[in-house]
Amino acid sequence: MASVKPSVPRGTRDFSPAEMAKRNYIFDTIKSVFRKYGYQQIETPTMENLSTLMGKYGDEGDKLIFKVLDSGDFVSNIQGEFDTLFTVINKIISKNIRLSNLPENDADYKYYRDIADYYIDLRTKWVDKTISVEELIKLSNISLDDFIVSPIDLGIESKKLTLDISEKALRYDLTVPFARYVVMHQNEITMPFKRFQVQPVWRADRPQKGRYREFYQCDADVVGSNSLLNEAEFILIYDEALTNLGLNDFTIKINNRKILSGIAEVIGKPDQIIDLTVAIDKLDKIGLDGVIKELNEKGFTDTDIEKLKPVILLQGTNEEKLVSLRKALKYSQTGLKGCDEIEGIFAYHQHFKLQKATVELDITLARGLNYYTGAIFEVKTNEVAMGSIGGGGRYDDLTGMFGLKGLTGVGISFGADRIYDVLEELKLFPETTNQTTKVLICCFDKAGETYSLSFLQELRSRGINSELYPAGAKMKKQLDYANNKNIPYTIVIGSDEMESGLLTFKNMQTGEQEKLSAEMIVAVLSE
Repeated sequence: MASVKPSVPRGTRDFSPAEMAKRNYIFDTIKSVFRKYGYQQIETPTMENLSTLMGKYGDEGDKLIFKVLDSGDFVSNIQGEFDTLFTVINKIISKNIRLSNLPENDADYKYYRDIADYYIDLRTKWVDKTISVEELIKLSNISLDDFIVSPIDLGIESKKLTLDISEKALRYDLTVPFARYVVMHQNEITMPFKRFQVQPVWRADRPQKGRYREFYQCDADVVGSNSLLNEAEFILIYDEALTNLGLNDFTIKINNRKILSGIAEVIGKPDQIIDLTVAIDKLDKIGLDGVIKELNEKGFTDTDIEKLKPVILLQGTNEEKLVSLRKALKYSQTGLKGCDEIEGIFAYHQHFKLQKATVELDITLARGLNYYTGAIFEVKTNEVAMGSIGGGGRYDDLTGMFGLKGLTGVGISFGADRIYDVLEELKLFPETTNQTTKVLICCFDKAGETYSLSFLQELRSRGINSELYPAGAKMKKQLDYANNKNIPYTIVIGSDEMESGLLTFKNMQTGEQEKLSAEMIVAVLSE
């Protein structure tokens, strides 16, 4: 077998034991806060049906979905699928079929002839093996719908002849699978349903600092309640979890999609709300000039942009911004409703005290996902140059896409991988994070190993993480092992220890050691 250079796909990573200990520290900290607020954990499959995911994230999001190639005989039958398609096209063209709905002018005939030539060229490349399956699939995006004549008109079996060889995809996020879960399990769950989920997701994005193709999300969502208390508590969850992780300066940005819709209405572009939100969501990346250029390309006039500028560049306190917004949106009921919802969330927070977070009303916050309909959140640390480390929002009818109408929900997500990078850069991980074993038993020979076995079992039965180094190694090697694994204590057992019953107990951090009975050692380690 030929040797293969070991590697991982771009945008993915291996995690060492030390890294996993730190990641679990993040997960456990966030999970404890979720549970504190009444959220229960679920999990969903790595793969979802492609139809579940497509159309939920906008055009840009859909392009980043990792599609999974169907397995089994389907791929081996690609040649047959193409042969059938080519046969139909050739029958349309070469036999010069003239049905009533087939245009006869030369321009249309040439159009169909060109399509046939295109596919015949692809088939030649496929047969000659000068094109890969992936390239073939990518290039084969013309279906029989492009032809006026249908397969039935030609006396051919009516079935879809295009190459739909991907029916599944990797999770893009955890929210849409959660909506699908709620619909499938609606008779088993109690409303409002508060769930959290910690699992990896995949996006076919360009890898860069803080952005990976495979990364974990930590989500919390509540469905079946339209109370703004949920949004208010999510601010508290962000504040408490990130404070517990050691962050001292971070901003929770909040906006409302109804406000953005109201802005689009006021400038007379209600049908272009998606174009508007996608553009202004990039303000911190491409600047005002970049946003204006993108809006111009989408059909927004200079007059539209002059109306937008004061809103996009809104300044002042949260209260002052709301006053200005109400004036700007006085002719939009949708926009004013969004202002009411923001004020409702702030009203709850008059009764709460935040630890470290700053809450900021940011009108440029858009979050490009199509399913948000109300409040939207984004969290950024001010201590490290990093993208958002969390975000979320209200979605009024996401489950409606799966047949369950009118079920409102709201949720947030922690970007665990980015949070990891932030904690690493700020050196905020506790020194004890990497301590998976609390005590190592070292012995000089086989007799010491045998003597240690019952004591090892006793330590573990008391819930003390313990290891026994196998007999035969020099004592220095055993102690180096303890140091390398950051094990804080060792117990050395030799002939003197076995005879006296007093074991050598050493603190590896201070270097202090003393002779103690097994019972006394258990007491110290149990503290």
